[in-house]
Amino acid sequence: MSSVPAPQGGLNEFVSDWSSDREAFKNVPWGKAMMWIFLLSDTFIFGSFLTGYMTVRSSTTVPWPNPSQVFALHVGGADIPLLLIAIMTFVLISSSGTMAMAVNCAYSRDRRNAARLMFVTAAFGAMFVGMQAFEWSKLIAEGVRPWGNPMGAAQFGSIFFLITGFHGLHVTAGVIYLSVVAVRLLRGRYDKRGNYQIVEIAGLYWHFVDLVWVFIFALFYLW
Repeated sequence: MSSVPAPQGGLNEFVSDWSSDREAFKNVPWGKAMMWIFLLSDTFIFGSFLTGYMTVRSSTTVPWPNPSQVFALHVGGADIPLLLIAIMTFVLISSSGTMAMAVNCAYSRDRRNAARLMFVTAAFGAMFVGMQAFEWSKLIAEGVRPWGNPMGAAQFGSIFFLITGFHGLHVTAGVIYLSVVAVRLLRGRYDKRGNYQIVEIAGLYWHFVDLVWVFIFALFYLW
């Protein structure tokens, strides 16, 4: 009996596809690839939290607290709805601009200005976390707890503290992350290998944190 040679088309196509993939991604640094994978996994987590929030809010029979009343800021004898939240949002969105400028300076080999802009971005983040802590203390003083809420649905407290706290933890980690990278940038740690992509990688994380806040702001404070 004569042996029939195995078809080689499938193997050749596999090798060809693998070679083209390597060619397409050979210029993508591992740090950037790993950051994208981390951000993708984080997207699923935040997406699950926000989907759960929308499901609970839509299905509850108890009236949901009115954001304009819950988050009103008392100024000069008047309650201004969402004033603090608007300032927080402005600060965080502005930090994306300074972070983008830091990345541009880094690729222009202007490490001093890049580091300064990263410190400014970290300062904006710290301001945001400080205002969020003030917001939490205000709600706690008004009786909002993870297990109860005098203003309406009891689920409000647990969901609000969970999602905003998880995001605040990301902002805090980002402040530390940016500060460490900025210090190393000033000390010339990335000059020898010209590895200024670390600034861009940090920028990816920070822009993600800002983008998530846009969704939280829209669903918690405007809905």
